Amino acid sequence: MKKKSTSQPVHRSLGEGGFINLRVLIASVFCLAGVFIALVGAGIYLGPSKAQAQPGPGSPAPAANSASGPDVVQLVGPVRSDQRLQDLPYIPPAPQILKRLLKPYAKRGGSRSQTPGIAQFESLINGLLQPVPTMPSPLLTFDGISRRKGGDGVPPDTNGDVGPNHYVQSVNTAFQVFDKTGKRLTPAITFNSFFAPLGNSTPCGARENQGDPFVFYDQLADRWVITDFAFPADIFGNPVAPFFECIGVSQTPDPTGAYFRYAVQTDPAAPSLFGDYPKFGLWPDAYYLTMNLFGTKFPLLGFIGVRVYALDRVSMIAGGPANAVGFTILSDETGLGNATTLLPATFRTGDPPPDGEREFLLAVDGTDDEILTEVKGWLFHVDFVTPANSTLGVGADHSPNALITVSGFLNAPEEEVPQPGTVVELDTLGDRMMTPVVYQNRNGTESLWASKTVFLTYNGPTGIRWYQFDVTGGNFPATPVQQQDWSNGNDGLWRWMPSIAVDANGNVAIGYSVSSPSIFPGIRYAGRFATDPLNDLSQGEAIMTVGRGSQTEVDRWGDYTMTTIDPSDGVSFWHTNEYYQFTAPQRWFTRVGKFQFPAVSRLSNISSRAFVQTGDNVMIGGFTVQGTALKRVIVRALGPELTQYGVPDVLANPTLELHDSTGALIASNNNWVSTIIGGIITTNQVHEIQASGYAPTNVLESAIIADLPAGSYTAIVKGVNNLTGVALVEVYDLSPESDSILANISTRSFVQTGDNVMIGGFTVQGTASERVIVRALGPELTQYGVPDALANPTLELHDGTGALIASNNNWVTTIIGGIITAGQVHEIQASGYAPSDPFESAIIADLPAGNYTAIVRGVNNLTGVALVEVYNLQ
Repeated sequence: MKKKSTSQPVHRSLGEGGFINLRVLIASVFCLAGVFIALVGAGIYLGPSKAQAQPGPGSPAPAANSASGPDVVQLVGPVRSDQRLQDLPYIPPAPQILKRLLKPYAKRGGSRSQTPGIAQFESLINGLLQPVPTMPSPLLTFDGISRRKGGDGVPPDTNGDVGPNHYVQSVNTAFQVFDKTGKRLTPAITFNSFFAPLGNSTPCGARENQGDPFVFYDQLADRWVITDFAFPADIFGNPVAPFFECIGVSQTPDPTGAYFRYAVQTDPAAPSLFGDYPKFGLWPDAYYLTMNLFGTKFPLLGFIGVRVYALDRVSMIAGGPANAVGFTILSDETGLGNATTLLPATFRTGDPPPDGEREFLLAVDGTDDEILTEVKGWLFHVDFVTPANSTLGVGADHSPNALITVSGFLNAPEEEVPQPGTVVELDTLGDRMMTPVVYQNRNGTESLWASKTVFLTYNGPTGIRWYQFDVTGGNFPATPVQQQDWSNGNDGLWRWMPSIAVDANGNVAIGYSVSSPSIFPGIRYAGRFATDPLNDLSQGEAIMTVGRGSQTEVDRWGDYTMTTIDPSDGVSFWHTNEYYQFTAPQRWFTRVGKFQFPAVSRLSNISSRAFVQTGDNVMIGGFTVQGTALKRVIVRALGPELTQYGVPDVLANPTLELHDSTGALIASNNNWVSTIIGGIITTNQVHEIQASGYAPTNVLESAIIADLPAGSYTAIVKGVNNLTGVALVEVYDLSPESDSILANISTRSFVQTGDNVMIGGFTVQGTASERVIVRALGPELTQYGVPDALANPTLELHDGTGALIASNNNWVTTIIGGIITAGQVHEIQASGYAPSDPFESAIIADLPAGNYTAIVRGVNNLTGVALVEVYNLQ
């Protein structure tokens, strides 16, 4: 909701959700609340689940409602208007007279300083390390609607979404369409103009649109949805019934074109209930709408509960009559507890939810001054054919389907955020989860991503709490996959108003506002690669827009922001938010920005060839799995097959062992078609190996398939009955789409001469160059007790055509031949992987996608045990 300009700072009372200029009414809330509770307890109050919703014109009447829901409410409309946006008659916005956002649970907790465990909570936060700032800068930013150009009201309620060819931004009173370079394709269209075709039957068409807009692109149907709420106001500017949500659905993919208009009443059975802070979620079976309910007429005063609707998406896209199936969860019922602002999940990237999967909704308790440890989850099943089969939560009171245990957090619901040059502190809205809740179905793993504002310590600042929940199979987990209180290494800045998004590669970014006593409120974002360590926005923070002024007189800021993913590429993040270009009362500007994570390359499909001896001189291959998901690999030991490539002295019968970093045996194999011997894996894998596409052609070869978590692994190749000969050890990535990668590969073996030198191979995959360091080590191995170490190794690096990229002997002095000819001593030292002995060899190279070979020999035909390694420097 919006707030009128005042000449003095406005301070909020501690009462529950009233309006400032209804002094008498606010004063009476506390005495009337007990009356209301008694009425409810006596069964006198007939809530929205007790009565029949009245049908609107032009569509069949809904079925009767059951005792505990669902309600079936017929939408007003559709009204079809074929006018393009720029051809709509201009109708000015309604006067912006509403006051602050209603907060259901302000100041219900005890003294914050007496909260148990707060010292431990502060200590945990203060122990965070400063991250390395590698987040990419914006690719594009442009001005959106401002208070001076098309917008009105405070705060602006900035929202928007990106489609294949357009960006649509909304603020409280209007919306505007841009192309994807920032060019304005329409003027700012007021919601009064946009919804005027609905006529005077509802406030939507009667020039009584009041804000809280929500705009989104439906990528499943290639349509746009534009919404706000509407209601009349009395002579004092206070909202009065009826209360409606106004909805426009584009007739074509063009957001500047024609629309179908609809309207749905907050609750026809209780028309005095005001639906505040409406939020939408896109799901295949419906558009889901949630709102907080506040009473505006005795005996229904203050916070009443939450309203959740499923709107008939299929019918609305087609421009047909539509019903909404709704539930109300009352605040005095155990089903809601102290929660508020249920947020429906929405999705953009990855696969759609499985057929028939229920919609997810998340919320947190809105109380402050106490450590909270739960996120509440609801599941909504809608049946438009037989609405009585629809369900929300558990039981008649619609209790949550899950209470997810999370790390303790402290809500930040009050005016707290400092600004330079003013005593006005900005509102955080930290009493709720912030839109959107993002669903992603990626490689069969279903996740929900969510964010909110929290206090980092008792005295601030505020930070961003974010979560990933694994909801695979349509069920909530007991705990998150990951979570973090993001503070950019405890740099002292205040961060709030987050919105989270996830790209097609599983990379995450959160856009938000930032401020401090010395930094004007601005717009920043932070993120992480899918393969980064869990529980951290490891790529750090980037600045989208530098604020140049503070907001004076009023404390309301934002109400929400929006980060979304470009459906045309699946990897471009678009964020919109507010800021000030100069210090002033209520002179906000908005900005839209675009950024992407850099293209990622990775090492994969590694191999090494060497002469396998006995004892300590067998061949040992090492590799690392990095990331958050299991990495499925096949490890092979080949000997007999090498003869077809002209390799002499091959190992006639290799055996293979796979160990983890503790030395524990994962699996061992001799003859892949018949036996798996010992270890964790004991079953025959013949069919899996054949299906992988990497089945050896000779039955004497060895192979193992394993699903490996992050960590270091060792593959050991020996000859049966101490046979010796040339062998090849290989590791192939069978799940390249997962959020894990192969990295930091190495092989140890005995280096001979001629054809029996050691040859390491690896592949770079991706769209960008991969910076690596390749090392050949001999002398250093003696400190680890390795006998017969190669006293002076040389190293060559070749590309897939055999061309020499670089060769090196003694890393501190020489680079010999190839594409790289300059000394690399300083680069190698700066990499963190400089060898400790000057006789070792090392090369740094930026390698595009392709296959590469590293060859290790001894100077003057020396022989001995050596190690070849490849490390990813990115």
